[in-house]
Amino acid sequence: MVSAAMESKRLGLRSKSLFVVPNHLTEQWASEFLQLYPSANILVATKKDFETKNRKKFCGRIATGDYDAIIIGHSQFEKIPMSIERQRAILEQQLDEVTEGIAELKKNRGDNFSVKQLERTKKSVKQKLDKLNDQSKKDDTVTFEELGVDRLFIDESHYYKNLFLFTKMRNVGGIAQTEAMKSSDLFMKCRYLDELTGGRGTVFATGTPISNSMVELYTIQRYLQYNTLVQNNLQHFDAWASTFGETITAVELTPEGTGYRAKTRFARFYNLPELMAMFKEIADIKTADMLDLPVPKAVFHNISVKPSEIQKQMVAELAERAERVRNGMVDAKEDNMLKITNDGRKLALDQRLINPLLPDFEDSKLNACVDAMFETWERGSEKRLTQLFFCDLSTPKNDGSFNVYDDIRQKLIARGVPADEIKFIHEADTEAKKLELFKKVRRGDVRILMGSTQKMGAGTNVQNKLAASSDLDCPWRPSDLEQRLGRSIRQGNENAEVHIYRFVTEETFDAYLYQLVEGKQKFASQIMTSKSPVRSCEDIDETALSYAEIKMLATGNPHIKEKMDLDIQVQKLRLLKSSFLSEKYALEDKIIKFYPQEIARRADVIAGLKSDIERVAEHPKPSDETFIGMTVKGAFYSEKADAGNAILEACKAMTNPDPIPLGEYRGFTMELYFEAREYKVRLKGELGYPVTLGTDTFGNITRLDNALEGLPKRLEMNEMELDNLKKQFETAKVDVERPFPQEEELKAKTDRLNELNALLNVDKRENEIVGGEPDEGEEPPEKKPRDLER
Repeated sequence: MVSAAMESKRLGLRSKSLFVVPNHLTEQWASEFLQLYPSANILVATKKDFETKNRKKFCGRIATGDYDAIIIGHSQFEKIPMSIERQRAILEQQLDEVTEGIAELKKNRGDNFSVKQLERTKKSVKQKLDKLNDQSKKDDTVTFEELGVDRLFIDESHYYKNLFLFTKMRNVGGIAQTEAMKSSDLFMKCRYLDELTGGRGTVFATGTPISNSMVELYTIQRYLQYNTLVQNNLQHFDAWASTFGETITAVELTPEGTGYRAKTRFARFYNLPELMAMFKEIADIKTADMLDLPVPKAVFHNISVKPSEIQKQMVAELAERAERVRNGMVDAKEDNMLKITNDGRKLALDQRLINPLLPDFEDSKLNACVDAMFETWERGSEKRLTQLFFCDLSTPKNDGSFNVYDDIRQKLIARGVPADEIKFIHEADTEAKKLELFKKVRRGDVRILMGSTQKMGAGTNVQNKLAASSDLDCPWRPSDLEQRLGRSIRQGNENAEVHIYRFVTEETFDAYLYQLVEGKQKFASQIMTSKSPVRSCEDIDETALSYAEIKMLATGNPHIKEKMDLDIQVQKLRLLKSSFLSEKYALEDKIIKFYPQEIARRADVIAGLKSDIERVAEHPKPSDETFIGMTVKGAFYSEKADAGNAILEACKAMTNPDPIPLGEYRGFTMELYFEAREYKVRLKGELGYPVTLGTDTFGNITRLDNALEGLPKRLEMNEMELDNLKKQFETAKVDVERPFPQEEELKAKTDRLNELNALLNVDKRENEIVGGEPDEGEEPPEKKPRDLER
């Protein structure tokens, strides 16, 4: 990015570049910039520069100075506003899009839920517009347009993935409709630079462009190739998703980890070559296998531990709580799925996070992690090798409460690790302290660095002596695991191998979390690949398989994977059978009603046509230009022109669209009527034949003749149709007797699934109270009317 900025300035392709980087990396960026270009004139923002009293002055320096580059943090970038006019234009455009969406839904009789959802979106956009129009509280800071920036480089661009979108889809996992203001702000600035530079003003850089869902690929395209999306009518998410994505319904573990549920989510792409061809117009994808960098080999250790009896009991309680929430037995303020999920994650980590008075379980994964970390520390003492520890939950708070960080540090110190060799990333609360800490880790003065993915992930370059990395919990996103891995599997590491330890507690939330991460990884791997894309895909790659392996370890039961695969297969077969039976019942109805009635009706039409063809033969059209005469409104006309004019006059005299008698021609009576903005004549013999009229005097009579001369062709078509109907009728009689072709496969798989369910005890009601009394003032759950209905 640095060399691209400097080269494009040298070639006169741009005048001022702005680098937007994670807050904690601004100074590291500056030092590396000057390493490559020692004489570059760069301006680096500090925290102080963006305090309210200094912000205006700093923005003024950007606008007036001739800098090669300006480096600022993500949160500082957001504080540089766009002009009010541009913000208003973007919001009004959003409002128009949502209004169109509501109108389309109402026109197509969309469900009320979707309409209400869009109405809420519309209301929030309106509120933003009203807030924008109230300028009383605004300061007069220099706007982004006035800075003179014509090239924008965004480092770790995946932090801007929550961009405004609206969709008519509902209940589909993987579509987050949350909007981050920083993302909307960046989108406005990208659109401005597109206008300024013809779509060449913004550069994104990230190692994890897709971290959670397919929406993120669409979001990147909106930022970087909005005009291309508009040209292909794909700027609305629903149009994009229906072109490239597919929803898959699969059976997955419930969040409490004890049962299963069906969940619809985006998990598959089709039209992949077209999508990737479009995406690669703005994306240069470099994967590890393409770069083949000199990085150490990762040696994975998936360490699975058994839960304590207290953890088992608490997991069962979580299942009961979830059942109560689903059945509406508790107020959402008291308990909800989010609280249960959070408690489940804490429980999988350490039981003392639920209650600090609980005992320190000797065989917990926390203690297994301490063992592994101490062993790594001992092994690398001679070379002063270092290691990282990642945990996103239970970070140190300095309030005296229990957290896993302090617990691990105390246990390591008790085993003989010097206190000054163990540091938390949280202790370095300024940029300067962080840089100093990183230097100490690179030298081997600090040998154990502990932190969360957020604080110690992207941009932490301490790899020199890293020999191991420990993941105590599973993050929500596969990109977080990638970021953790990328700290040690990195250029500049002096070790040939790095040991990656991942710890899971069996029969807890760890199983569910690794399953989630696996699903998301499958998705990302289909896109971020160096191989040429297939037409459609949903394969699991090696990275995902290692997650799947951890998931199986975490469930503590090898039958779980078979059970989950069978669930999906049986569900598909049942859907196929249901569809087959629907077709069979529809066929039975056709055999009883449709075919006999339609055959009889078609036979009547053929008889009528034969009779009318004979009538036409009795009143043939002369071969020369002579006219055989026509009766219109009771008067007989022997001249063709007079008859034609009489028809047109009859049309003009009509005051009502209902049919009226017109006259007689070639043995057929004529009826005039008005339909679909046109005058028509129905020629009536045994059957009726509509003829659309024009404004030409002679042309209308020619049209009537053509309709009568075309009767033999109609007869031929109807005879063919009757023949087809009779064949279909006979085929339907045979087809309706056929059994479902995959019946045996369905039976075999259902039987095996029942065996596994019995083995895993899946059908046992998880919320029943066995051998215990219900809480005071509460009925046992199974006696409640709602449960009886279920």
